[in-house]
Amino acid sequence: MAGENLTSSEYIKHHLTNLTYGQHPDGTWGIASGQEAAKEMGFWAVNIDTLGVSVILGCLFLFLFRKAASAPTTGVPTGWQNFVEMVLEFIDGSVKDSFNGRNPVIAPLALTIFVWIVLMNTMDLVPVDYIPHLGQLVGIPYLKVVPTTDPNLTFSLALAVFFLTIYYSIKVKGPGGFFAELAFHPFPKYMMPFNLLLELIALISKPISLALRLFGNMYAGEMIFILIALLPLGVQWTLSLPWAIFHILVVILQAFIFMTLTIVYLSMAHEESH
Repeated sequence: MAGENLTSSEYIKHHLTNLTYGQHPDGTWGIASGQEAAKEMGFWAVNIDTLGVSVILGCLFLFLFRKAASAPTTGVPTGWQNFVEMVLEFIDGSVKDSFNGRNPVIAPLALTIFVWIVLMNTMDLVPVDYIPHLGQLVGIPYLKVVPTTDPNLTFSLALAVFFLTIYYSIKVKGPGGFFAELAFHPFPKYMMPFNLLLELIALISKPISLALRLFGNMYAGEMIFILIALLPLGVQWTLSLPWAIFHILVVILQAFIFMTLTIVYLSMAHEESH
């Protein structure tokens, strides 16, 4: 369903452009006319589509799980209640296997991360032209509906995990214990500068790897769907179905990896210094 008036490169560029709101160079505020205009808006520009879709999917998650929790059946559970219970048992097992401390926040956090990222990743399975075409009908020039293909969102999630890791590291070990962990390991104390350099690099690499792993995999998947959409209609159906089936595994796997690493990082933050 590639646009008839767009070249292949223009079609790809259009589908990879966010709907960005910010301040134009002339001082006025509004929607960017393209990628170049969005870059000129600077740091405070907002990708409306990323923010909007992620918030809508977050509200959907809360609504569906609250519905299952507020009206449980006593005998044989309904299909949806049974599915939610399976997800909760899966998350509970993952936390018990990977988290060695005691913190009532970890399981709800893991559940939120896993389900929310799965929902955002699943938007990549919607045909690439459908929702953007509906947006154009109501005057929306650009619309990216997969929030996890936007590095702004993946880095936001990763930074939230990073700050929680720092917070619990200081809370559990104390400021001195946290500093000692960075300064006096893995080498003897007289190599403190070298220890600090290594540990700070390892600490900072955690959110970067979390963000880039999720973004890279989902961006690559979206790009393949866009390239398939440029092919003749018969070839599209031949390639898109098997790729979509394979991509379901990517959608779930990337959410699972992000959740598991979050649990592991927070578990390390709760380990007492020795």
